[in-house]
Amino acid sequence: MNVMTELMETLAHAPIEKRPITNYSVLNEAYAYPKPSSFSRGMRIDLNGLVILLISGTASIDEHGVSVHKGDFRAQLRRTFQNITALLEAEGATWHDIVRTSCYLRDIDRDYDEFNEERTAFFTEQGLDPLPASTGIQAKLCRPELLVEIEAIAMFRMKKEQ
Repeated sequence: MNVMTELMETLAHAPIEKRPITNYSVLNEAYAYPKPSSFSRGMRIDLNGLVILLISGTASIDEHGVSVHKGDFRAQLRRTFQNITALLEAEGATWHDIVRTSCYLRDIDRDYDEFNEERTAFFTEQGLDPLPASTGIQAKLCRPELLVEIEAIAMFRMKKEQ
């Protein structure tokens, strides 16, 4: 067996490390709700130096699990971006590592223009180029007061330790 074949064989059978991610300064855990939910705020997957972050649907929820900015779509979206940013930071990532978002709007006909304006402004502030792949979806969200929820996928390589 040559070196390359051995390396490929090792990688093919290398364990996939995964662990939940969170940032308690902005979000509590869903299992801490009065009616617990069975999901993590995100999942970190380590694949031999490649890190994948799967950010669960995130909305305008505070560190106590309370919905904030009821009735204010733009404020809810900004809080959602703040929450995702904090989850990324907890794992050493930024919006530059985001490769995909799925954006759920309670009323896409009513809110899409505001959503697109706020998202464009936020992505511009972040200096994103290229922009992440994204899908906008109308959906009934888990709480009636929530107007937007976003899930995201980030990917980056671990920095080699010096």
